[in-house]
Amino acid sequence: MAGAKTRTPRNTLNPELIVRAALDLMETKGTDAFSLRGVAAELGVGPMALYTYFRNKDDLYDAVRNHLMALVPAVPEGESWPDQVRAVCRDLRRLLLEHPCLAQLLGSRPLSGHETARVAEGLLGVLRSAGFDKETAARTHTTLFTYVLGATSWEIQMATERRDPEAWRRLRTTMESLSSAEFPTVVELAPELARTTGGDEQFDYGLDLLLAGLESSNAVRTPASRSR
Repeated sequence: MAGAKTRTPRNTLNPELIVRAALDLMETKGTDAFSLRGVAAELGVGPMALYTYFRNKDDLYDAVRNHLMALVPAVPEGESWPDQVRAVCRDLRRLLLEHPCLAQLLGSRPLSGHETARVAEGLLGVLRSAGFDKETAARTHTTLFTYVLGATSWEIQMATERRDPEAWRRLRTTMESLSSAEFPTVVELAPELARTTGGDEQFDYGLDLLLAGLESSNAVRTPASRSR
């Protein structure tokens, strides 16, 4: 029968195979369509076969996120702390763009997964070594992480809108219908706003603003001053 799934050969099912199938399902049909039953159908096995390896849907959900977060490179050595921070943030953004489902995976269960903790450990280690006290390092990490996740999620959504002719037409119609008397600045800057909805330049612009603020504030202290 055309379109029938190929059944996974007996005794070849394993966690890695299941995770890859789950990721494929998320990337083709979206995380909202993700279910153990759907993954089992992709593999051509019964849903109960997956429970040998994963306790429930959330367990597999976390495994997919761990699989993706493991792809984030380690913090580069021998560079200044701002360049190390840039590298971590850019690498995470690149991964989110390559695997848009990761944004929802991180947003829905942010505190689960050892690989997410590994990335956090790398960034926090950079900040502490740079002289940030405990609270400032934690606040800075959270600010940077949410910037990357928020900015990239927005970029992904806008790219999706552009690929949808009807959605893009609606957006253009809305912008063109704005009154220059009521919204003079928005109308005036419409071309500039359209150019700042994503891309490397816009992402680095926001990241550089954050880093410049950190460098010019009293956030960075000498290692000897962070005894608390």
